[in-house]
Amino acid sequence: MILILLCACNAVGQNKFSQQKVLEDLDFLHESLDKAHYNLYAYTTKTAFNENFEELKSSVTKDSLSLLEVTSLFQAVISKANNGHTEINFPGAVYREYAHSGGTLFPLEIAFENGKALVRKNWSGNSALNSGTELIRINGLTINEVLERIYPLISAERRYFKLAKIELFSFPRLYWQAFGEQKSFEIEVKKENKNQQYQLQSIDLIQDYEMKRNELWYAKRELQFLHQTAYLRPGNFGGDEQEYKRFIDSAFVEINNTKLPHLIIDLRNNLGGDDSFSDYLVSYIADRPFQWNSEFTLKTSAILKTHVREKYDTSNPFWQSVLTHEAGSIYPYEFDAYEPQPKTKRYAGKTFVLVNRQSHSQSAVTAAQIQDYEFATIVGEETGDFPSLYASQYNYDLPHTGINVKIAKGYIVRVNGSKKAEGVVPDIYIQDHLIDENDEILDGLLKHIARNQ
Repeated sequence: MILILLCACNAVGQNKFSQQKVLEDLDFLHESLDKAHYNLYAYTTKTAFNENFEELKSSVTKDSLSLLEVTSLFQAVISKANNGHTEINFPGAVYREYAHSGGTLFPLEIAFENGKALVRKNWSGNSALNSGTELIRINGLTINEVLERIYPLISAERRYFKLAKIELFSFPRLYWQAFGEQKSFEIEVKKENKNQQYQLQSIDLIQDYEMKRNELWYAKRELQFLHQTAYLRPGNFGGDEQEYKRFIDSAFVEINNTKLPHLIIDLRNNLGGDDSFSDYLVSYIADRPFQWNSEFTLKTSAILKTHVREKYDTSNPFWQSVLTHEAGSIYPYEFDAYEPQPKTKRYAGKTFVLVNRQSHSQSAVTAAQIQDYEFATIVGEETGDFPSLYASQYNYDLPHTGINVKIAKGYIVRVNGSKKAEGVVPDIYIQDHLIDENDEILDGLLKHIARNQ
């Protein structure tokens, strides 16, 4: 992630854009979202979306705007749809330039739990601000007032998911985007039921922040054996598919050779990916043919057709369907049932799947799929992402600024048919405290297994 943020170059060749070009791209963004999105007004009204758009458009009064200003402006337009898969990325190119020019950041990483903003990591040098300290104010603004400035930069269906995304992208980065560089911070915290004030200095972005922290998402694939339990972390559902399948194959050979009675599959801090990866994993714990959804519908558009012709194999039936249906039409697409692995290869013991608020996209869909087929017991906390969701994301560039727009072309309904606006609710609830290095969910499950053996 550090490399992505510090080295990523958006497809943008300049740092300033004229008012006219920005306004033209604003109109293009509005029109393209309306025409190409599966259901732009699923979580907001058309009136509210358009009023927000007109207010933002009228705010463009300067002769030219910087790339950071334009990105934040367009994010505030698109985030009004309240759809996590319809978004504009964090401005990595601008962040990179800021980093290499000696940029500084707010020195506290924040986690959001039980309605509170809690110190997760402290790089300020002030030892009084230990993990779990509640942050009340920054530079005179309450934490809720600060978050109201950050929320328009984040696309998500609900506040719970917005806060999870702020944790994922990191509060100091987003604070910088929303407020600009600030060299000092007057903060108010609550310690032992008393409010206390501290003066903090900003820290060097690269040496004191990026080089010292770890991202919340965890892509590493690993297999461990913990007591009488196999523990498998498959990583994100993307990358080299054949390499991924080889890892899953070899992992289950080892798991089955041990003949352990319990298996834990960890989908926490997982960014999701493609169903072909997740279905292959599920095939090792499934006892019958399965699907990853009960209903999948797509909306095609002129933008999507162009994207498909440029990026994909148009002989593939899935992409053929995009091209053969009339632009603007919504149609169902049925996937074939996925066969489980032969009985001799699949795992037959008791399986548990771990989730938390950072189980994103396909990882949440997969957890719901496993839960609905009763292939395993889900453990942890509710996912931020919905398992019935507007997703199947693709992207296109705005014509003048080159800013990349990600958009949902499909609607996915979880296996049990529920369209309820909620995350995957675990069968066994254990809260994940991100403010410490303890693994409450895994440790709690291992204790549960030991008690019930």
